[in-house]
Amino acid sequence: MASNLEVDFTCPVCFDIFKDSVVLSCSHSFCKVCLQQCWESKGSRECPVCRRRSSKEVPAPNLVLRNLCETFLQERSQRASAGSGEFCSLHSEKLKLFCLDDEQPVCVVCRDSRQHTNHKFQPLDEAASDFKGKLKIGLEVLQKKLTEFEQAKIRCGAKEKCLKIQVQQTETQIKQEFEKLHHFYEMKRQPG
Repeated sequence: MASNLEVDFTCPVCFDIFKDSVVLSCSHSFCKVCLQQCWESKGSRECPVCRRRSSKEVPAPNLVLRNLCETFLQERSQRASAGSGEFCSLHSEKLKLFCLDDEQPVCVVCRDSRQHTNHKFQPLDEAASDFKGKLKIGLEVLQKKLTEFEQAKIRCGAKEKCLKIQVQQTETQIKQEFEKLHHFYEMKRQPG
């Protein structure tokens, strides 16, 4: 429910809840500051949504929308401070349970609906605690693997250095042997 209201109370310029809302003759509303910035950047007074030119330099305040936005923000703040948590989008009830079959939070009305017939439920905080435990175990496994990979990388780096040294030594030996053979061949070619 709150998410639908939030969309209705959102400025099309800044995508935030209206602040000091104003309305144009085309009936589109904006934050006063957002509209002024648009007009200044464009150099003309036109609606940012429909591009209709505004004849008024100072748009009319939208008092009804301003009051609704203030009420909405106060209620949202009160819900947040009361620790109300999330609400069911179908029934506007607080999500207190976790459906183990569907692996999703549900309200008490959802629990009794046909959609969740014969499903198993757990209090939301218990389910969260269980999932945190599973995540902790999974994280420990991943951290252990990361440590193993880092150690393997160090070992591979050491082997790579050793192999490079061996390659350089082998190249040097081959060049020396080639020089000896070439010198020997030159000595054999010369009459003597």
